Amino acid sequence: MEKINEIAFQIILYGGNGRSNAMEAIQYAKQGEFEKADQLIEEANAELGKAHNHQTELLQLEARGEGTAVNVILVHSQDHLMNAMTVRDMAIEFIDLYRNGIGR
Repeated sequence: MEKINEIAFQIILYGGNGRSNAMEAIQYAKQGEFEKADQLIEEANAELGKAHNHQTELLQLEARGEGTAVNVILVHSQDHLMNAMTVRDMAIEFIDLYRNGIGR
């Protein structure tokens, strides 16, 4: 159970970092600073990639029969990651809108 919680907290950490980067990217795009916005999206992708790697580790544990009963921390980590990925996807769309002069 301790290993599962440790992985879940890593997913929360990296998912949160990715979400924060994506939200910050939107703010830069609003100001017309698209190079910085693009850089932050790349950073968000890297953070979400780390979170996804930890999620894969959970799946591998489960496949080997080393998983555990679902707990609130694990559920929260999965929810956190999915929301972060959605925010990143929406941020990319918002940046494109700002880049094309829509929304200013």
